[in-house]
Amino acid sequence: MRILVVGPYPPERDGIASYAAQQVAHLRREGHDVEALSPRPSAAHHTIDLHGFGGALRLRRHLSRYDRVLVNFHPDVFYPGQRGIGGSSATSLGLAGVFAAAGNVDLTVHEINYEQGRANHPSAWAARLMLRTPRRILVHSEAEAADLRDAFGAPAGRIEVIPHGGHFEKRTNVTRQSARRSLDIDPDEFMFLSIGFIQPHKGFDRALRGFRGLGGPGCRLDIVGTLRDDRPEHREHLDHLRHLTEATPAAHLHEEYVSDEMFDRWLVAADVVVLPYREIWSSGVLERARLYDRVVLATGTGGLASSAGEKVVLVQNTDSAIALEMARLAGSSARPVDVAAGWDAVGGSWDPVQAAVQERANAARGAPVPATVTEDGIDPVAALAAVEPVSYPTTASASPIGAFAKRVVKRLTFWEVEPLVGQMNTLKRATEEMGRALTKAQEAAPVPTTPERAPE
Repeated sequence: MRILVVGPYPPERDGIASYAAQQVAHLRREGHDVEALSPRPSAAHHTIDLHGFGGALRLRRHLSRYDRVLVNFHPDVFYPGQRGIGGSSATSLGLAGVFAAAGNVDLTVHEINYEQGRANHPSAWAARLMLRTPRRILVHSEAEAADLRDAFGAPAGRIEVIPHGGHFEKRTNVTRQSARRSLDIDPDEFMFLSIGFIQPHKGFDRALRGFRGLGGPGCRLDIVGTLRDDRPEHREHLDHLRHLTEATPAAHLHEEYVSDEMFDRWLVAADVVVLPYREIWSSGVLERARLYDRVVLATGTGGLASSAGEKVVLVQNTDSAIALEMARLAGSSARPVDVAAGWDAVGGSWDPVQAAVQERANAARGAPVPATVTEDGIDPVAALAAVEPVSYPTTASASPIGAFAKRVVKRLTFWEVEPLVGQMNTLKRATEEMGRALTKAQEAAPVPTTPERAPE
């Protein structure tokens, strides 16, 4: 069978590109004649710009040559300059026409905004039409299948749930001992690992906060990854991770894009893979960790809620749940406190109650702001480093009208708000750097001595 795989492709640094490469390799092992088509220059056989209505027309000219077309769908691939699919009716209508006319398209949905499918405006209607035209829609969890049916009206008979890692294969044969030796990690240390592209929704900062108090002899946390793109909010988040890492003993941030073999080598070296995602549809990292029989700690968000397994530990999507489970896995005696059970349930101790109060305050604030206590008192540099950078307010809303109004206001006020956000984050970084410079100067300064008093 002649098959065309459409979507990002290596050497592009992209999770979907990696997925597509494994997809192609798997199909070829089955004996199919497979080619790849990418929207950007890559190792794919064909390269065409897939953005917009014109991209749909350009794609149409290729599809008739193949018996089956596998489209790896992500809004960034087809909808220029936006994260959602609701802003371009023409693009959705173009894709709907292409998929319907070809009749051989299987659409693998990696990410989509379900709220846009529930909206009531022309671009949402066009998006719903687009998702009713592929021959099959492939997703990685029952939750995603249900959301596609409910939000976009996708025909239930055309939706198929497939394992995310169904065509994944191991990329390394190293042992845990040799993996750690090559990464310069003590073989006896208990190692947490968070790995993947660095983006706010991945929640690696939550792993750092959960790890505080656990680090020291015998326990470490490694974060491995780099930015997926150069958006301002992603750069700010990376700066935030750097500062949190500096303030967290035994935590290490490795800012690098690793090869496929090295990615798996990190997984082999780890004791627990921590995936503290704020939101996610599915996780290739989780599936690759399963290949090596690694324990995975993940939040039960999105499609991950159906990813339970013998070595997959799912927790609530809260900072406190992540921290408590990390402590348990590391062998700490930390345990959750049921405040609702009353004072007697915590043994009359004030500490658990105070911890619960702080947890609720952190939840209301959105992120904890821990204070590092030194011999001289509070360390303001570490406290400031733990504060999230200023970002633009979200346009999400339970009401489609509310979400639309927020997007309109954001566009009208962006030119006023953007300089303020940049200036506040610049001041935050400058204050931190100044504090670090003063601290280093104090540490380097000679300690004054009291001259001996001459005898009278």
